[in-house]
Amino acid sequence: MNAIGTLFRVQLFGESHGPAVGVVVDGIPAGLSLGPADFEPDLERRRAGAPGTTPRAEPDIPELLSGVYQGRTTGTPLCAIFRNADARPADYDRFSDMPRPGHADLVSRIRYSGYADPRGSGHFSGRLTLALVAAGVVAKKALPGVSFGARVIEADGRVDIDAAIAEAAADGDSVGAVVELRASGLRAGLGEPFFGALESLAAAALFAVPGVRGVEFGDGFAAARMRGSEHNDPIVAPDGAMSKNGSGGVNGGISNGNELVVRVAMKPASTIAKPQRTWNFATGAMDELSAPGRHDACIALRGAVALEAALAVVLADLELQALARGASLPNGGIPS
Repeated sequence: MNAIGTLFRVQLFGESHGPAVGVVVDGIPAGLSLGPADFEPDLERRRAGAPGTTPRAEPDIPELLSGVYQGRTTGTPLCAIFRNADARPADYDRFSDMPRPGHADLVSRIRYSGYADPRGSGHFSGRLTLALVAAGVVAKKALPGVSFGARVIEADGRVDIDAAIAEAAADGDSVGAVVELRASGLRAGLGEPFFGALESLAAAALFAVPGVRGVEFGDGFAAARMRGSEHNDPIVAPDGAMSKNGSGGVNGGISNGNELVVRVAMKPASTIAKPQRTWNFATGAMDELSAPGRHDACIALRGAVALEAALAVVLADLELQALARGASLPNGGIPS
């Protein structure tokens, strides 16, 4: 299913080279200030054009079909769509017979008995993260006082990100990267033990973003090489403030009021110009595939804002659950 959330519920739809991609968001509090201009900052962060990104140039203008009236959310489901204007489906014709190594071509062929839309990877395309970014914009509106940040901290295992991406692109190849997400101003008490843990829900949403291979909170995997005295965070104030943040802002599956820190590993893009060997269903033998068309040398460059959006969607859902339990609004205010 392409839906996530309990009270703040998000569903994605569309295909990369179909008429449009879009999102339906249900459970939005009524009265939030929202219009097309609110989406522009995050949409701009996702747009192509920078070195290492695809040359596909889409206007990505949001059309709000429902859920907003006179600049305020109505409380009913919001539907936003983005028309596809720069599609080139012919670039993907060969992938129907020759699935790209590392991509969803093969599994979508199996899962949908050969009926999946192959144009631009169809529903499996990173193009769908555009709709997720739109959902994230709305989610942030429901989180007053919470600020977000997302940045690529390494690519191809190097901190010289630009050089790593440029070298791979020149070789017709791609590189993986690590994105660090931060959310500050988050209230303590969000999340549940075990299956409703903040980390569990956030990881599920983050892994839904195409290309994610790993998620860690705070010290993450490094905690496995620490002693308790090194990893534990001293509590220095009655409000739960800590002198360090090895937990990444979560204890027992519940936010502790400190900054939420998440790092996400993204794989190298599967679609590359460099020749690869793969099975050719038309000939019944192995063959050489070189992917034509337009693609990213590092999907994390534009994917970072999508990861931020996925995290915001989960946090908005948990915030609305807290309010439903009777928690007061942060800072005594009203979302706007």
